[in-house]
Amino acid sequence: MESQPAEMDGLFAIPTTPGPGGPVAGFAEPGPDAPLAVRMRPASVDELVGQDHLLAAGAPLRRLVGGGAPMSVILWGPPGSGKTTIAHLVARASERHFVAMSALTAGVKDVRAEIDAARNRRRRGGPATVLFLDEVHRFSKAQQDSLLAAVEDRTITLLAATTENPYFSVISPLLSRCVLLTLKPLDDDGVRALVRRATADERGLGGAVTLASDAEDHLVRLAGGDVRKALTALEAAAGSAAELGVTEIDLALAEKAVDTAALRYDRAGDEHYDVVSAFIKSMRGSDVDAALHYLARMLVAGEDARFIARRMIIFASEDVGMADPTALMVATAAANAVEFVGLPEAQLNLSQAVIHLATAPKSNSATTAIGKAMADVRAGQAGSVPKHLRDAHYRGAAGLGHGSGYRYPHDDPRGVVTQQYAPDAIARTDYYEPTDHGAERAVAARLPKLRSVVRGVPLPPSDRHNGANAGPVPEPDQTSADRGPEKGEGR
Repeated sequence: MESQPAEMDGLFAIPTTPGPGGPVAGFAEPGPDAPLAVRMRPASVDELVGQDHLLAAGAPLRRLVGGGAPMSVILWGPPGSGKTTIAHLVARASERHFVAMSALTAGVKDVRAEIDAARNRRRRGGPATVLFLDEVHRFSKAQQDSLLAAVEDRTITLLAATTENPYFSVISPLLSRCVLLTLKPLDDDGVRALVRRATADERGLGGAVTLASDAEDHLVRLAGGDVRKALTALEAAAGSAAELGVTEIDLALAEKAVDTAALRYDRAGDEHYDVVSAFIKSMRGSDVDAALHYLARMLVAGEDARFIARRMIIFASEDVGMADPTALMVATAAANAVEFVGLPEAQLNLSQAVIHLATAPKSNSATTAIGKAMADVRAGQAGSVPKHLRDAHYRGAAGLGHGSGYRYPHDDPRGVVTQQYAPDAIARTDYYEPTDHGAERAVAARLPKLRSVVRGVPLPPSDRHNGANAGPVPEPDQTSADRGPEKGEGR
């Protein structure tokens, strides 16, 4: 049984190779009306651009393309980096039966049929089978499981392609049976070279038009490392030039042919997490311009503005915190604006909040404080609530001693009294360590004095000196009257 052609990238169909024993014909040759990106696919490994790290002598990719010893490979790279081109080159390698399938349309039944056919072919002395599986990350775990045995015993040589991180999207047993090759996005020089080749080569535009340098720069910038995007834009611009009867593509024509760049951004994939990670780290690093860039990138790509706002609210406490307590209010207000106003106008509110958060003084003291406190709780450092702090508003509580001895801080003119609040197991444990950044500087000066009074211990000399500008040092006071449970806080 031969699999049906699989649509690849929406540009062309991949036919299977001829019957067993015959030469491997590979993919069908593109016709003159095929898209420019298809017509310009490299015809040999020497025409590949941008993956030099995988093409050294003896490297797995060169061995695979050159028809050497079979080795199952997973190609991981962004769109336009050459995954399908490599499949074309492998299909042309001699003495192999090449089968192409797409995970978008194929299922376990199709995979097993091809594996059975490959096994029968080998028993009859036929050629080895290379199975090209595009979008392998779209296969479920069970579907990927169906490949394991055949890859293990080399019934098939698997050539799988994915744009998503295979460590998350490909099951570990299959990943361990394959060589993972990471394709890099083409740099500007690589894209530029291929644009020039397509302009001059007979397979492409054959010199029918020329490309102004600023128009070329625009196409390269537009591509963002995706050569397919650059060639598609070039073809559209060439079509416009032909309609206008001109032979040069200038910047204005290139810009009209392709209005805006389509960002490479998968809201469910790596790019989503990479961009938001860079967004958070740029705000944390106080680079307001980089933070605004990543905000714009997410907004243009259609990211959920509520997701962005949620991350900013978290950031306001995690990374700004007490250094600027207003940051949380600003982030929360931006989130409310997203709900109340909506996009596109809410982009202004998000921008204001990003500027505030990125330029604010930074402190992660709230993050580290709750982290240390939770670590102690999980380690069993909890203990009983002191009796004088327990709820005393129910019948019988007084007989248990609940609330007895509680001291009411407002009865003291300073608003603070000596009293144990923490359980015995963590009494006098410091969780909160303020920085001297922004508004937290005043808290850092006041906190040692508060701890001195509450714990009934002298203020360390260093803190007496550092806190000289924060008012007189209050000494522990033992004369304030005890408040009974009837005047204490409610439940």
